[in-house]
Amino acid sequence: MTEFSKSTYNKVIRGSKRALYDKALVYEILDSHFLCHVPYVHENAAIVIPTAYGRKGDRLLIHGSMKNRMMLSLLEQEKVSLSVAHLDGLVLARSVFHHSVNYRSVVVFGSPVLIEDPAEKMEALEIITENIIAGRWAEAREPNEKELNSTLVIGIDITEASAKVRDEGAVDEAFDHDLDVWAGVLEIEAHPGRAVKNEDCKAGLETPASVLNFRFQNKGVKR
Repeated sequence: MTEFSKSTYNKVIRGSKRALYDKALVYEILDSHFLCHVPYVHENAAIVIPTAYGRKGDRLLIHGSMKNRMMLSLLEQEKVSLSVAHLDGLVLARSVFHHSVNYRSVVVFGSPVLIEDPAEKMEALEIITENIIAGRWAEAREPNEKELNSTLVIGIDITEASAKVRDEGAVDEAFDHDLDVWAGVLEIEAHPGRAVKNEDCKAGLETPASVLNFRFQNKGVKR
């Protein structure tokens, strides 16, 4: 299957011309980020929580404490969702009405699975860590048995997903084209800042390769 089938969950209604269901594209957008937003309901209130994730095949992986109410709530649901978004540019039109943003976004729907096997949990934590900053897992201490037992790991087996992408300039009304107003796109790129070493680090420790090599994946998606 090269495309996700459309359903009442993942079919994009508003702005459908920007909708994409290509599986490779959805995974490309997911793999170029590490922070997702997960919705859940607690005491009749809708709550959205940002959390780190990783991907293995058709499964997304998230983790939290054993008492994390978001994680526990997800395990009570048959279907859950999460979203990921990249801001790529500010679209500045001649009219305020037509201002917009360029972006790449994905909404995923799937079935939550509790991961209990210690080896699978450890692998999931490595995948999440490496998705955040490649090479860090080998540089740091792995979780010990106590830490692993206190961590809840959930897999979300992807059943439906859709991407939505805007990658174009400002679109103004024809009667505004003669206005003395600049129109275009202010591209937005994320770059790592200074590496600030902890004061309690041992003397003489150099900045590790994972930090020196870290880059945000500022890549647009062309249709």
